[in-house]
Amino acid sequence: MSPRNVEKDQLLRETRREHILDCALQVIAKQGIDSANVKDIAKEAGLSVGNVYNYFNSKDDIFSAVLQRGQINYGRKISDHALLELDARDKLHEICESWIATPENWAFTIMLQSIRTNETVNPELREAATRRFTANLEPMAEIMRQGQEAGVIVEGDPKQLAFYFVSLIQGLTLQLAPGYEIPVSIQAKTIVRLFSQPENSRKK
Repeated sequence: MSPRNVEKDQLLRETRREHILDCALQVIAKQGIDSANVKDIAKEAGLSVGNVYNYFNSKDDIFSAVLQRGQINYGRKISDHALLELDARDKLHEICESWIATPENWAFTIMLQSIRTNETVNPELREAATRRFTANLEPMAEIMRQGQEAGVIVEGDPKQLAFYFVSLIQGLTLQLAPGYEIPVSIQAKTIVRLFSQPENSRKK
């Protein structure tokens, strides 16, 4: 097989793998961790069960890949924002707007919480999810520290503030599940204001 065909096959395999993960996320969000199975994921993806097993060894393998992909991508995004030469409030605003505007985040949030709280889930999967969640608080805490040093973010433990901020936007995401939306607008500027110093108390 020519190098070009090998590269084409690899790209096709990676595209198919990502498609399976996207479909798995939707199935998990709709049916929950306990009810979701490879057969349902295959049906959602328009593939045979055997074809799915060409890419993943088990249901837990699929769950782990979905979660790892989402958490790693999220962590990289927050780390990139922490390095930007912007007001910390603008960084928080962009993160919040992007999170709320991403259609699949409601499903990812449901999956993350289900895996972290469901005792029937593989303990290693639960621990890995919690470990990555905790690690991802660090770049968010750095943004909070930057804002505190500039006098625009409220005082307090930066990591604790990061935890509050992430928990708030993830919780709001759950209200955006299709068919169950709450008819109240979610405004990033209002959320960021909760973590901002009042104008008259900022450092001169």
